[in-house]
Amino acid sequence: MAGLSLRELSDKMQPSVSYNALHKYESGEMLPESGILLSLAQALVQPVDFFFRPMTVNLETIEFRKKSKLTPKQIEAIREQATDFFERYLQVEQALGLDTHFGNPLANRMITQTHDVEHAVESLRDQWKLGWSPLSNVVELLEHRHIKVLLHSFDPGFDGFSGWSGNTPVIVLNSSFSKDRIRFTALHELGHLLLKFDSSFDEKEIEKLCHRFAGAMLLPEQVFKEEFGGYREQISLEELKDIKEDYGISIAAIMMRARDLEYVSDSLLKHFWKLRMAKGWDKNEPGDYTGEAFPNRFDQLLHRAAATEALSLSLAASLGKIKLADFREGLQFIP
Repeated sequence: MAGLSLRELSDKMQPSVSYNALHKYESGEMLPESGILLSLAQALVQPVDFFFRPMTVNLETIEFRKKSKLTPKQIEAIREQATDFFERYLQVEQALGLDTHFGNPLANRMITQTHDVEHAVESLRDQWKLGWSPLSNVVELLEHRHIKVLLHSFDPGFDGFSGWSGNTPVIVLNSSFSKDRIRFTALHELGHLLLKFDSSFDEKEIEKLCHRFAGAMLLPEQVFKEEFGGYREQISLEELKDIKEDYGISIAAIMMRARDLEYVSDSLLKHFWKLRMAKGWDKNEPGDYTGEAFPNRFDQLLHRAAATEALSLSLAASLGKIKLADFREGLQFIP
């Protein structure tokens, strides 16, 4: 989680502990004494309770959206940070006795051709009773459907990943990016979780299909047709900004959506990409989406567990990685 090698950890510890001893602790050949355990906790910036947590999570079938600059060490650190968060999340839910069963509403569908994605989105919106209105808060929607979401600031080389812990779906997102990009990534990862693809699709094609799924969730085909008005040979930047601000989807994703639905030509899309690079819109795109408040269900459940005494204040503070005095001070019980 800290991105440290055993030798780097050895150098940080006071008093010093040898690499060989740390290796034995890590492999389970030897247990640290209380003083060394405290030193480990301080060096790794974790509460001592961390080492005695009963809940364990095994993240399976992880699908990373990554750039080539993301090193294996960085990937492993992100995975372990996510594992730590989801362990704490599940322990709070367990203490509250919550039913968090997840059912895939698209389990009986198979994506065999590109346009199947559009039908899958129509079915999902219908089953989740979303209608055709803009999705005001994607992360809240996913959490409401029992998908665990971690939104955290990571290295800019990382967008997000999805996977499973047993029967629990999880999504990890980088909060360092714009809201419209985070929303799109979240729905891209939802596509990985829900969609089943025919074996004829390779990895690159599946990525494109998950992109299409995300675009369709934000702008369903019938909504897009109303907003775009059909096939276009010319588009104004202002109308693209208006759509972005209403639906929380980037201008670049709007243009890709238009091409997916054959509302613009390849040549117009190519011209847009050249303009985008020339104007620097790949780094700072026009238009501003102000929605997506990013509520944190974990914090809400943590406070509920403390208020109902499902967890002691000390354990709740530990699971929230908050000092007990600060956690107690931040609580106001009524009455």
